[in-house]
Amino acid sequence: MLKHWKALVAAVAMASALSLAAPPAAQAQQTLRVVMHSDLKILDPIWTTAYIVRNHGYLVWDTLFSVDEKFEVKPQMVDTWKVSDDKLTWTFTLREGLEWHDGKPVTAEDCVASIKRWGAKDSMGQKLLGVTQDLKVVDAKTFQLVLKEPYGLVLQSLGKPSSNVPFMMPKRVAESDPNTQIKPTDVIGSGPFIFKGEEWKPGEKVVYVKNPKYKPRSEPASGLAGGKVVKVDRVEWIWIADVQTQMNALIAGEIDMIESPGHDLLPVLAKEKNIRLFNGNPLGNQFALRFNVLHKPFDNPKIRTAAIVALSQEPFLQAVVGDPQWYKVCKAMFVCGTPLESTAGMDGVLNGDSAKAAAMLKEAGYDGTPVVLLQSTDVQVLTNLAPVAKAQLEKAGFKVDMQSMDWQTVVARRNKKDPPNAGGWSAFLTSWVAADILNPVMAGYFNASCDKAMFGWPCDEQIEKLRDRFAKAGDAAEQKAIVEALQKRWVEYPTHVHLGQWYQPFALSTKLDGVLVAPVTVFWNITKK
Repeated sequence: MLKHWKALVAAVAMASALSLAAPPAAQAQQTLRVVMHSDLKILDPIWTTAYIVRNHGYLVWDTLFSVDEKFEVKPQMVDTWKVSDDKLTWTFTLREGLEWHDGKPVTAEDCVASIKRWGAKDSMGQKLLGVTQDLKVVDAKTFQLVLKEPYGLVLQSLGKPSSNVPFMMPKRVAESDPNTQIKPTDVIGSGPFIFKGEEWKPGEKVVYVKNPKYKPRSEPASGLAGGKVVKVDRVEWIWIADVQTQMNALIAGEIDMIESPGHDLLPVLAKEKNIRLFNGNPLGNQFALRFNVLHKPFDNPKIRTAAIVALSQEPFLQAVVGDPQWYKVCKAMFVCGTPLESTAGMDGVLNGDSAKAAAMLKEAGYDGTPVVLLQSTDVQVLTNLAPVAKAQLEKAGFKVDMQSMDWQTVVARRNKKDPPNAGGWSAFLTSWVAADILNPVMAGYFNASCDKAMFGWPCDEQIEKLRDRFAKAGDAAEQKAIVEALQKRWVEYPTHVHLGQWYQPFALSTKLDGVLVAPVTVFWNITKK
């Protein structure tokens, strides 16, 4: 018996020695699995304003400046900057150690090319480049922005938080035509995550892995600013179209987060002990209907004004959100709860006055041309909007041809200038995060610079003069007066219309911590137990 015991002890000792000598087992990768609000089919965040592409952009690319939780502009890729005494020359120097995912250093040349490409597309960028005399490289890490006249929104433009975001790209990529999408092989950034193009399967999955060479700033993460410290190895966006199936997957632990859970399911999710609801965007969003002014019937501004008289916000909010704790009727074009909130000029619109709208249509000479209204069917916060718009417009006497398609098809089609009866469109509905519409220069749908404007292509000299005045305004009182004048002009020349303020909480596994309050869904700072 003793002989057997000694043999057993010897065997255990041998095994222990072998285990100590062997290399440790590789630690399992920590993966964050998320269902986003839409599938990702487009990869270029300059070519489109679609938020799913913007979110993708924040993982892959970085920005010169960013806004923190209080919407204050902070440096990101920039280390130092200075402004000349005459306020005309801005000099920016990049941080040390910035590197593209392919191993090449980030240079001032890259940044100059990126600013030019972004500025060709973005509303705020166009205004900035419009007052720019020169954008030039000083050395490998330094570039200068030379202005024709002092401009009050330089840092706010370069730190613009949402679509289109001035993401910095390699020079060869940034020199691509801004009206042509970059190739999947050109999705090369310097940001905290690396896009795994070989694992991208539209309609199924998008994969990002931690960038091991990324050097975050030393400041704590706040909003979109501070240190972008990645605490997971891998992020997978899993596409599940059905909101009920999304919820079941979260409850079962198959995913960790739903970016945009159905509002009707929030009471069920709130009762689950392993799930928490988190509103990371306290200013919320605004539903919006966009007009195409190139073709009948909305080429006539009087017919567009009749439309905004016919519409009413609450039915849209009820059809999508339902619970008043998650929405607010808000006519202000620059977001309720902000310094520029105003209802100037808005008394006669958004009251659902179909009789008045019908009389206006008759006076404007509406000839029955159908409104080709695009409906998104796969983004749950958009799906019910078009049917409500159709009903309200038809009650006022419009003929409406509602055409249904997935959101990415809407995103592609809205860029077409063809007539509505030849593959074009008359109107579509979307939503803007508050961070995109806080002032007239930032808000892309107020850009009325004709061919340079966003899809819809409004063209109005008065609106553009007011936007220019806002950019040069000396104080808050002057800015507020300009906003009120702009809203009054907007009633005469509508470019779009807001259809209510609403709020979208995340549904999170209680295993997650560190999700940031920010106007964009970001994935740094998150830990998973």
